Amino acid sequence: MAPVGCAGGRTLAIPMVRDFCNASSAASAPGPIGWIEMDLTTIRHVAQPAARAELPAFLEGDSFLAGGTWLYSEPQPHLRRLIDLCALGWEPLSIGPDGVDIAATCTLAALNAAVFPAHWPAARLVAECCRCLMGSFKVWNMATVGGNLCLALPAAPMISLAAGLEGTCLIWSPDGSERRLSIFDFITGARQTALRPGEVLRSLHLPAAALRRRSEMRRASLTKEGRSAALLIGTRGAEGDVTLAVTAATPRPFRFHFERVPDASQLHDTLETALSPAAYHDDVHGAPAWRRHMTLRLAQEIRAALERDDGGSRPEGARRT
Repeated sequence: MAPVGCAGGRTLAIPMVRDFCNASSAASAPGPIGWIEMDLTTIRHVAQPAARAELPAFLEGDSFLAGGTWLYSEPQPHLRRLIDLCALGWEPLSIGPDGVDIAATCTLAALNAAVFPAHWPAARLVAECCRCLMGSFKVWNMATVGGNLCLALPAAPMISLAAGLEGTCLIWSPDGSERRLSIFDFITGARQTALRPGEVLRSLHLPAAALRRRSEMRRASLTKEGRSAALLIGTRGAEGDVTLAVTAATPRPFRFHFERVPDASQLHDTLETALSPAAYHDDVHGAPAWRRHMTLRLAQEIRAALERDDGGSRPEGARRT
């Protein structure tokens, strides 16, 4: 077994790899075996590009690697090469006047520990969404924002965060170009994204305008520490407009926008019209009918919370994107 180092302190043992050896990683290992053994026995090579120009052409049998918490969790017999994105050394977070850029390789632990400007009240959703991934500190220190998005599980909390705060994904294409997609276009279904072969999710941008909004979040799960079966985030702007993001209950996220806080019947009718009973996800973490019921219930809780101190304004229609 040859140890392969990764930025952020990760060391891995790749079976049958002979041409990679990171002396600094081996030297820092506690004890004679200082790396984690894994069972990806078909891997023949690990590429560790230090810059975008060094990214190899994406071939059949390749997989990009970030934290690896899912990749190493089950057999991957079709894989022959890993392309380690951690070696690119991306800064985990960059906070500026236009918002925050979160690198795809940023871990949940780093994101949860971030300190945001006091005038961004909705930034509290960052830590709340991180806590929706019920993992140990070991998982939090390895699992990445990009991995959570690209795996595209309906319950992925980073999808919920991006949907609630109008996130935009920056994508690197193999030809050297870039493109940006709203999270609502990036996630196309359960375990499905808009990524094309060889494309890399570079970062997630959360705009300052969304972070300045008032926010409410509600979540439902079959068990106290279970996977999210419905996770809704509502925000309200200074002018009184309201957005509602529905995630986890459906295979992909949905966003609804209202010019004013809707009344209970308008909100109910909007959701029922846009999301048929067949639109809800079905797995062991919740039946579609229950997910629909909880979505409608949580949406009303968010509506009531955002309506406080409204001054009696009435809704003026809604739109869905």
